[in-house]
Parts: sequence; C-alpha cells; structure tokens
Amino acid sequence: MLSAQSTEIVKATAGVVAEHAVEITSRFYPHMFDAHPELLGVFNRADQELGEQAQALAASVVAYAVHLIDPDAPSFEPVLQRIAQKHVSLGITAPQYTIVGHHLMWAIGDVLGDAVTPEIAAAWDEVYWLFALQLVAEEAKVYAQNGIDPENPWRDYTVTDRVVEVTADGSDEVVTLVMTPADGGEVPSHHAGQYVTVNPTLPDGGTQPRQYTISSAPRSQTLQITVRRVRGVDGAPDGLVSNFLIDQCPEGSTIPVSIPCGDVVLEDSTDPLVLVSAGVGITPMAAIVDDLAERAPSRPVILAHADASAARHPLYDTVAASARRLESVGSHLWYEDLEGAADRDAVEGLMDLSTIDVPENATVFMCGPLPFMRNVRRTLMDKGVSSEAIRYEVFGPDLWAQNPN
Repeated sequence: MLSAQSTEIVKATAGVVAEHAVEITSRFYPHMFDAHPELLGVFNRADQELGEQAQALAASVVAYAVHLIDPDAPSFEPVLQRIAQKHVSLGITAPQYTIVGHHLMWAIGDVLGDAVTPEIAAAWDEVYWLFALQLVAEEAKVYAQNGIDPENPWRDYTVTDRVVEVTADGSDEVVTLVMTPADGGEVPSHHAGQYVTVNPTLPDGGTQPRQYTISSAPRSQTLQITVRRVRGVDGAPDGLVSNFLIDQCPEGSTIPVSIPCGDVVLEDSTDPLVLVSAGVGITPMAAIVDDLAERAPSRPVILAHADASAARHPLYDTVAASARRLESVGSHLWYEDLEGAADRDAVEGLMDLSTIDVPENATVFMCGPLPFMRNVRRTLMDKGVSSEAIRYEVFGPDLWAQNPN
C-alpha cells in the first residue's frame, strides 16, 4: 500500500502528472537509451518512433497511481497480469527496473521542473517502486513456473516449413513459419491464444523482439506463427522484423524464440464462443478453432471476420478446414471488396455485428486494429454482452487497456 503521506501527495498531483504523462515518458526513453544503449534491443524501434511505447507506459503508470489512491477504481490486476506476460516474453529482468525508475524520475523532474519538490518526487518514486515490485514478483513466478532463466530467456527454433498465405503485388504478404526446437526437445506446453516473442539478429547486427500469436492448436513438436509484412505508411517505417522474417528466413533458418505467453487463452467450458477478427488478427482465432476441433468439437462457435478482400484473407482455408470439424458453427464474413469471393458467403463493407444473434452466455475473443475492436465492443455491449465476457489481444503496446471506450 501507498503510505498515507504519499497518498495525499499523489492525490494532489495526479492530475498534473497525467496531463504531462506522455511528454514525461517521451523524454524518458531517449534519456535512458543514451545512458544504456544495450536496452535498444529490448524495445520495439517502430513503437518508439511512432510514440506508442511512450503512450502505453504513461497510461499504465497513471492507471496504477489511480488504482492506489481511488478505492473505487477498477481492479488493476488484469493490466498487471498482461504487462507481466509481455515482459516475460521479452526477457525483462529485475535489475532493469532500477534503470527505468532512475530515468523515469529524471523525466518527471525535467518536464515539471521546480514544481517537483523533494516530497512530490519521493511520493511518485514510491508509486513507481510499488508498481515495479509487483511486476518483478509476478514475472519471477512466471519464469520459475516455466523453468526459465530470465538472463537467458531465448531458445533457438529452426524453420522447418514456410507457407505463403497471402500474396500482393507479386510479393509474399502473409507467411506462416512452422518451427521446431533446434535442440530436439519438445515445445513448452501452452494454450490456444498465446503468443511467443521472436528475437532475430537483423542485417545491421542488432536484435529486435516481436510478438506473434501461435496460429495453430498447441503441438508438442512444432510451433507456428503467421507473419504479415508491415509496410510503412504516412512516414512510418516498414516493419523491420516482419520483412526480415518473410524475406530472409527460409527453411533451415534459426530464430531465437521465447516461451509461450499471454493471458487471452481458451479455457475449458461449454459456453458458446464468438471469435471476432480483422486482417491478421485472425491468428489467435485460427489457433482456438484448431484446438476446439481437436478437444471440444461440440462447443458452439460463431466466427466473424473482416478483411479487405478474399485474396487478402489470411488462413481462410486453414480456419475453414478446422471449422468443418466442429458440430455447431456459424460463419460471417465482411469484405470491403467482394471480387474473388463468389464461393464465400460474404457481405460487402465493414463488419456489422448488430444483426448477428449472440448467445447470452457467450465468451467473446477479438483481435484486430484498435478502432475495429472498440466498435465491436460497443456493438456487442449494446446487444447485452457484458464487458467482462469480451476479451481481446493487441499486437504491440496495449494502448487500450486503461481506456477501452
């Protein structure tokens, strides 16, 4: 718990810190990287350039502070669990929290200046360390449960198969990489819906971690990810890792991979499932449908997917084959362009779930761009689905966890 003195100070200053939170975190990252360039390989360069990592950190710290001072604030536990899973997949270690804390407090002082008295600095330092220690404890538990040394979290996997899912303009746009542990052992046990981090060495000699959903049901001998090529638009950079994996990782390549992580997982139940996706957000749904076909084919499922066109729809054949093995399944497709979709029962335009019957006791999984998921969530809640029944996965920094509306 936050001390009584710090609680009063944080209550009095939370609004000011929240107002300047993104500016603070935007100053924090360059300052930290200047002092510790070795950490550049831990953080996503594209997210740094776009400012998304700074926004996510700012939102998390402010939400945690509100949780400490407001007894009516929503539980922070789901956010804490999600961050811990992300950190474990990236190999974050306890000593790194000391570095982050030092440079974060510097950034608060740099932005707010003389307004940060020693008492205010001490109060926000206490907030940070309560947050950090909870994360360190949770991450240590996950590392221990999986028998992982956080100082050496990577395991080499060999690409044994490469399947082109989508092509565009003569190039491979979405590719599935099937991998096996290079040491000949088994893939760690995991759940449908989880992800791994890959940490390849790029042509410039640096490493860059990226998280990809495991796109099949759990297998003991193989692990597969499905990668969409990220093309930069409006000045944003092309995806370093996605382009590398698609263009420079043929069969036989070796890639360092983390243990499977993630809190959006398929749990044993007989309740109906609604699986909602857009674009490459279909990957966790592909894993879930594949898993259900093997373990629980009688569980009712509604599939809803939106894409640019039939030609751009990844894993269509894979998901359709798994769905045919289910006893009760409904499928709904929306394409912005219906060309090439004559053999599919698709609707032209953007996804609209308002006309779809959703069972009262359904659990919803969704994955796709944030605006898409916000719209889906509003539509489903208007239909009576509780917010607690709607689960989601985000690629990259979670800019939604503290503000899903």
